[in-house]
Amino acid sequence: MSRIRDDLQSEPLFALEKVTVSFDSTVALREVTVEIPARAYVGLIGPNGSGKTTLMRVLCGAVKPDRGTVSFKMQNIRTLSTQDLAKEISLVPQNCPVPHQVRVIDEVLLGRLPFLSNFATYSATDYQLARDALQAVGLSPYADKHSDQLSGGERQRTTIARAITQNTDCTLLDEPTNHLDIYFQHKVLGLLGELSPSVVAVLHDINLAARYCDWVILLKNGEVFAAGPPDKVLTKETIEQVYGVTTTTFCHQGKQQFFFSIDE
Repeated sequence: MSRIRDDLQSEPLFALEKVTVSFDSTVALREVTVEIPARAYVGLIGPNGSGKTTLMRVLCGAVKPDRGTVSFKMQNIRTLSTQDLAKEISLVPQNCPVPHQVRVIDEVLLGRLPFLSNFATYSATDYQLARDALQAVGLSPYADKHSDQLSGGERQRTTIARAITQNTDCTLLDEPTNHLDIYFQHKVLGLLGELSPSVVAVLHDINLAARYCDWVILLKNGEVFAAGPPDKVLTKETIEQVYGVTTTTFCHQGKQQFFFSIDE
């Protein structure tokens, strides 16, 4: 069942107005104006190079637009400190550095740092949040292992556990299913929908977006091609136009799903 707000006139989680981002001479986002609803599972989708990761970095405040404004809960994001944002937004990036000789439980506890005052130590509640997060992603037996001893999939789940431990109203994830097998792809995406009030995830798999998302934003060449509920945006015609693939649709458990092929 969709968790998206019933009143579409209520305040959006994020609002972007004519946002443009360039790297050297390359325009990554061009005049993007879009609202991201609160209390929803939102998917950012589109071909490689369409601007998904750049948009994600704009949302978390890591990239400042060349032009345009970004608001979070009706506040200009530039007026919020890094710590203020970290108390509201947790981030799972594409690639997270692997700490050397650091226990998994200690890496996951880093999610509580934004809430610690100067010279404070982790509380019993912090440790419980971390243990619960590790259990949720199936890593409880690895709590005392070093992070650099984990596989790629275990590393990804550790990073997601850290975001869960941060316990924020909004979770941003850049390709969270990278390195995960089929079971944990569905396990993690379902778990995030249960634990985080608002989720914004970059997803390459359109079938996963159609299954888990309440709202999708489809990007092409740095611009918003379409935005709305998956059943309105993810149509055969739209997918073929944006991705250049032949698309066959079918319904599974009430959700639209897709087969793709390439015409040589």
